[in-house]
Amino acid sequence: MALALLFLILFLLLVAGAPVAVALGVASLVYALIDGVPSVVVLHRMVGGIDSFPLIAVPFFIMAGHLMNTAGVTTKIFAFARAAVGWMYGGLGHVNVGASIIFAGMSGAAVADAGGLGNIEIKAMREAGYDTDFSVGITAASSTIGPIIPPSLPLVVYGVIADTSIGQLFAAGLIPGLLMAFALMVMVAFYAKIRNYPRDDRFSFAVFGRTFIQALLPLFTPIIIVGGILFGIFTPTEAAIAAVVYSLFLGLFVYRTLDLKRILRVSMDTVETTASIMMIVAASTIFAWILTANQVAQVFATELLSFTENKTAILLIMMLIVLIVGCFMETIAAITILTPVLLPVAVTVGVDPVHFGIILILNLMIGLLTPPVGMVLYVLSKVSDVPFERCVVATAPFIVPLVAVLLMLTFIPALSMWLPTTLYR
Repeated sequence: MALALLFLILFLLLVAGAPVAVALGVASLVYALIDGVPSVVVLHRMVGGIDSFPLIAVPFFIMAGHLMNTAGVTTKIFAFARAAVGWMYGGLGHVNVGASIIFAGMSGAAVADAGGLGNIEIKAMREAGYDTDFSVGITAASSTIGPIIPPSLPLVVYGVIADTSIGQLFAAGLIPGLLMAFALMVMVAFYAKIRNYPRDDRFSFAVFGRTFIQALLPLFTPIIIVGGILFGIFTPTEAAIAAVVYSLFLGLFVYRTLDLKRILRVSMDTVETTASIMMIVAASTIFAWILTANQVAQVFATELLSFTENKTAILLIMMLIVLIVGCFMETIAAITILTPVLLPVAVTVGVDPVHFGIILILNLMIGLLTPPVGMVLYVLSKVSDVPFERCVVATAPFIVPLVAVLLMLTFIPALSMWLPTTLYR
């Protein structure tokens, strides 16, 4: 009875528009009061959920992304990507994807990509004669590459919840992220052919060289982060701190676009975003503890395995559940709630936790492109001055290649497991 009330209160609060952290916290607290759990236990569990060294990486990765945006690095990244692939048919669509690949190695968040690069990309595509719907759709879809290619805030949170190596998760995300980019570029080429989209002038080594030199120092950011982690120089947390120090170096001494006022504003934005994430993690921790105490995962596993023991069918069912949840719940909250329930089932049927983490996060990234939550869509609606409903319609076709990549990764584990296996095992 108390468990049913837990889910009912959570559902009603989410429908009423309450913040996710509040909905999870209130529902869990009501359950604790009914079940006689001491409030000190609830507080202890919540604090324990965020008392994790790897989570220190979260505010630093957030700050590094904000600093890069504020320092004007995004314009240099876009110019370099345009020089590299702008000559192809549908050039700016390919540039959009290429810039997201580069920026993914700096921010680790889809919303940061959409907000930072989105304004530049959509404006340039409109001026070049691209349809607004196409511009918004490819910008939204390409932003989901950010949390897959390392560094990745969702993968850090998953690694903590699943007690899985974050370094291995980062390594596992590299090839899937590039596959996502390739699939989206195929989609861009298809649209370019049927709609006769323009392209830039022929490839110019002079322009490429000039923009490469201008973007060279920012391009070192993903090399520092990803290379440092993969080759054992940094832990993910240390890499995040190094990214902030390097971003400050670029903004203060190289480009001189940062001053005390801007750094303070970035710091406040970082504190606000981090506090929001940590509140969700803390509230989700007590919620997940209640589910574990009531053996919800075991019950779910038993019911699912009694229905079918086929690995393929079980993975498809779980991915459908994740996709539905991703449409209604914020990514971090979904990770902290779904992981304790679904991961044991996945491990039971022989899925590696690292592999499961990648397909879980990619699935939730697709949820960022779907209503009613669709955070990326809300950001791009604001950036592009396009109604939210139109953003939904514009983005829908680009979900197809992302789902295709998700299915490939789900049923061909080597695509995500080859690199971590080679480097770590």
